[in-house]
Amino acid sequence: MNIKALVAEFIGTFMLTGAVLGAAFYSFGAPAGAAGIIGVALSIGITVFATARAIGHISGGHYNPAVTLGLVAGGRFKAGDAIGYIVAQCLGAIAVTGVFATIGNAPPTFAANGYGSLSMLDASLTSVLIIETMLTAFFLIVIMGSTRPGAPAGFAPLSIGLTLTAIHLMSIPISNTSVNPARSLGPAVFAGGEALSQLWVFWAAPIVGAVIGALIYRWLDE
Repeated sequence: MNIKALVAEFIGTFMLTGAVLGAAFYSFGAPAGAAGIIGVALSIGITVFATARAIGHISGGHYNPAVTLGLVAGGRFKAGDAIGYIVAQCLGAIAVTGVFATIGNAPPTFAANGYGSLSMLDASLTSVLIIETMLTAFFLIVIMGSTRPGAPAGFAPLSIGLTLTAIHLMSIPISNTSVNPARSLGPAVFAGGEALSQLWVFWAAPIVGAVIGALIYRWLDE
């Protein structure tokens, strides 16, 4: 196992989760005006673009357990390396949530993902399962297509970052947008209660969606 790759995955997931939580915690109530959903979506898209450009070459820039497992299903990543990546990603997400908990002024839910009372639109479990599965599948198709052999050099981080921005614009009101089990884990650990009890949804749906998306792309590109 390449320790530098694991550290890169920790840093990347730390920054990705931090981009979501920092914007969600503080930009909505900023004295100069709320950045709102658009601000959160841009925050994560720009951060993923930047971290993929800066350290993505070290680990592949997954920063997401669903992406790691999707790439395994798509034949792009070794299954034996997946557990180490996922542990590093989860630790990064938990660590940055702890940083914001220390800074303070975080909402009681810690911007956790969820349905029912944890959803801006009071969305149902079924609605959340559908959108999280669908959008993660879409995300994997973009990732695999953007990183295929022969793809235009240097554009993958941009297309991936913009896709994640679009995903957040579409689904923040429904599920608070996960498509990333590690991003869901960090806030749920600190929020506890209902957020923690609903966490399984944000592991199951993104992982299933990622595998579906990877298999679809693998079939399309045969």
